[in-house]
Amino acid sequence: MFSAKEIFSVSLILFSIIDILGSVPVIIDLRKKTGRIESEKATIVAGIIMIAFLFLGESILKLFGLDVQSFAIAGAIIILLIGFEMILGIELFRSEVSETNSHSIVPIAFPLIAGAGTMTTLVSLRAQYEVSNIMVGIVINLAFVYLVLKTSGWLERKLGVAGFNIIRKVFGIILLAIAVKIIKSSLETWGIIGG
Repeated sequence: MFSAKEIFSVSLILFSIIDILGSVPVIIDLRKKTGRIESEKATIVAGIIMIAFLFLGESILKLFGLDVQSFAIAGAIIILLIGFEMILGIELFRSEVSETNSHSIVPIAFPLIAGAGTMTTLVSLRAQYEVSNIMVGIVINLAFVYLVLKTSGWLERKLGVAGFNIIRKVFGIILLAIAVKIIKSSLETWGIIGG
């Protein structure tokens, strides 16, 4: 039932898609704006979203008359806007500090951790791997995500203001590139542009 090879493959694929290390500047920026990030809450919500989408993803999208590509483009637009924020130093996502601390959920749990890319990948992985191995891969990635979220303050101190600003701009460009890639891939799937 459990396969070390499958678990390793799934974990590696999800790690590259989630790219929590690439999201560190976004996390640090949100922590500066809102005061704190609820690591546990963000990790648990992301885990629930990922597991729910693993089992119900295609059904949920079909219920709303959506396809995976449309969902991917919607997530890519959010990633695109976050990238613009990072590069241009503007504020598109207003930090509304409330009792519910929703900033730990949006945009951290969704779309940074459990975004369109992650969800699309989970639907694809289900066709190739055992569900039990995918679940273990999700748990491994969530543990790493939690560790990164918990140590974001330490990472910020190590980077310093200048280092943070440089990394923020570089990762902003990377986020823009990821968003463009997701949009391009979806348009190719639809046959709107050539591959």
